Amino acid sequence: MTMVIVYSIFLVLVMIFGFWLIQNSAYRNEEKKRLFDLKKDSQKVVSPIRLRAYERLALLLERTKPEHMLMELRSKEPEALNTWSVAEVQQYLLQTIRAEFDHNQSQQVYVSDEVWDQIINARNQMATFVIAMAAQLPAEATAQTYAQMLMTAYSSNGLTPTDKALEELRNEAKALM
Repeated sequence: MTMVIVYSIFLVLVMIFGFWLIQNSAYRNEEKKRLFDLKKDSQKVVSPIRLRAYERLALLLERTKPEHMLMELRSKEPEALNTWSVAEVQQYLLQTIRAEFDHNQSQQVYVSDEVWDQIINARNQMATFVIAMAAQLPAEATAQTYAQMLMTAYSSNGLTPTDKALEELRNEAKALM
């Protein structure tokens, strides 16, 4: 009789353990499904936001190229290159780079660290380029001469840090789509 009770208790324990395993497995599967659905739903919201971030960062890079900044200066101040000094144009360019970067800095949360580092490098290299080009000019140089020098030197630089950052940005955005 005691043997029957021991076997019965053992069978009940095995059944309870088996039931627990089945329930635990079902719970884990349900949790995985819930997390997958949650991630899928969040991607519907996050993907468009990330794509807009890539667009904004691409605009940042394009807007901080010398040709764009100088065209923007001409549209705001048509006579700037005729009346401003080299230092004033240089200051305008550096402020533009800083303002564009500051305005889009929050977009870093949507891109990889590698892409963000490329963007920071492009910004720093562009600022250095603007300063270095001004330093090469004689004191009596005009803003027009400075602008032409910037355009010529930048266009003859080959693959610039800005171009590299844009390429990395495009590649990452394509991987998202």
